[in-house]
Parts: sequence; structure tokens; C-alpha cells
Amino acid sequence: MKILGIGNAIVDVICKVDEEFIDQNNLTKGTMKLIFDNKEFQSMLSSLKIEKTISGGSVANSIVGLSQLGNKVGFIGKVSDDELGNKYEEGLKSENVEYFYSKKKEELPTGTCLILVTPDSERTMYTFLGTAGKINENDVNGEVVKQAEIIFLEGYLWDEGEPKRAFEKAINGANKVAMTLSDQFCVDRHKPHFLELVKNKLDVTFANEQEMMSLIDAKNFDEVIDFGKSLKKLIVITMGSKGAISIFGDEINEIGVDNNLNIKDLTGAGDLFASGYLHGFINNMSPIECLNKGKEMSSKVIQQIGARL
Repeated sequence: MKILGIGNAIVDVICKVDEEFIDQNNLTKGTMKLIFDNKEFQSMLSSLKIEKTISGGSVANSIVGLSQLGNKVGFIGKVSDDELGNKYEEGLKSENVEYFYSKKKEELPTGTCLILVTPDSERTMYTFLGTAGKINENDVNGEVVKQAEIIFLEGYLWDEGEPKRAFEKAINGANKVAMTLSDQFCVDRHKPHFLELVKNKLDVTFANEQEMMSLIDAKNFDEVIDFGKSLKKLIVITMGSKGAISIFGDEINEIGVDNNLNIKDLTGAGDLFASGYLHGFINNMSPIECLNKGKEMSSKVIQQIGARL
């Protein structure tokens, strides 16, 4: 197996909203808010018109993209044996992703993420993790981890207690480790842990410009480049309309963006960029080819609704 993803198994529920809705519900546009009360989540959902429901989760989206590019991939993520859990599993299997998890009836339901798309195509996420956030080390099959050339983790999954132990078990058994920092709120919440991972445990780190600057408390992007050079590990940073950059020691590669795209929804842009980049990485492409493959995949996904092609 080329890549094994381990992440939050979340069903995405996509809804179109106006800017006022974001303000009225005290949400910060372009970020994710975690909800721990299912009633509160259902209350928000009841006031919305659903555009699309699809199996999601950041790393799962990347793994599906890698499968679509012809790679042998697998995924570990916790769902409950309920309607959404069944949908989730079917969604992965239909994309030729091997699902290394045996679902059973859990106390909490399968996780759900409301993806609120505003008229400017920006997405704001409102997430009830449900049982996805309860992943533990028993859910991570050590033999499967060893069989993968590289494992891919998400910052969203990192939390004290059982998820952290699941994370550590996966990292300790892996041949190579890639991780996405996921979200600035994640970085701010777990900064010392994430910095330790980036410096000492990860072979490949994916982040956007905002997340990376927050991680090292950088005042400008030159500080990020200096940090990347000193690290001598691969860091891949997306920079929105400014393109993307990879840093590995003194080797720096940079690409711009495609213009004149018919952008409909930015959901999944980072996830699919990672799938394109990792496809290049595990198939021994050059750094520029890896960046361009990431750009190709993210450019496709933002011209449709939803985070999967």
C-alpha cells in the first residue's frame, strides 16, 4: 500500500448561506468551529437547505484523490454503526479506498460537518465530531501502518487523551509520516505539540501560509522560509492566490496559480492539493512536478461543489 490516511471520518453536509448567517452565528469565515453538543448542531442544521451530502474528512478527501490518481491507498477513521456510518463506508469503498475499520454501535453518532458556503465561494465549517473524535490506539492497526510506504495524518485529529495515543502509535510504527496542520485554530490550540511534531517526527508537513506563520509566531514569510531551511525536512505551504512553495533545506521551489478558473466552492482545495503533491512524492516526481500536480487537483475541485472529484 502506498499511503494510509488516518483522520476524522466525517460526513460533509454542504449548505449555501449568506454573509449575514456567518455573522449572526458568531462564526469566523474560512475557519472551523467545533461543536460538542449534538442538539446545538441539529438546531443549526434544521434551519438550512442541504445542497449535497458526501463522505468527507480532510485526510479522507486526500486519500480519495490519491486513489483517483491510481494509487493503492487505505484509510482508518472511526464511525458508528448508523445510517451516516454506513454511508461513509460505502463512500470510501466506491472510490477503491480500503477501509481498515470495523464499525460498531457507539455512544456517539458518526461525525458530521456543516460546510457553509458563502457567495464568495469561501467555506466555513461547523463540525460535530461525534465518535470520530473518540479514535483510540485500538482503532489503529499496527500491521497496516507498517505496510504503508507513508502515513498521512491530520491536525484536526490531534487531541489529548485517546486520539493523541492513537496518533503516537501510528507515528511510531510508520515508515514515513506526512501531516497537514489543518486549521489555524488547531495550530493555536496545540502549538507546542505541533511544533515538536514538525521538528522531530514528520517527514512532510502540509500547511497554509497563515497556519505556518502562527506555528512559529513569524512576523513575515521570510521567517517561515528561514525556519524551513533550518529544519531540513520537507514543508509544503499553500498561499492562496500567491500559489504554493516547497522547502527542503536550501532547496526551494515555487509555483503560481491558474487564472480564469470558474471557482464555485473552496472546500477541499487544500485536501486535493495534498493528494496531488503526495502522488508526485510517492511516485518519485521532481518537487516542481509535485507542486504542479497539487495545483492541478486543487484547481479541479474548486470548480465544483464539494471536496471530492
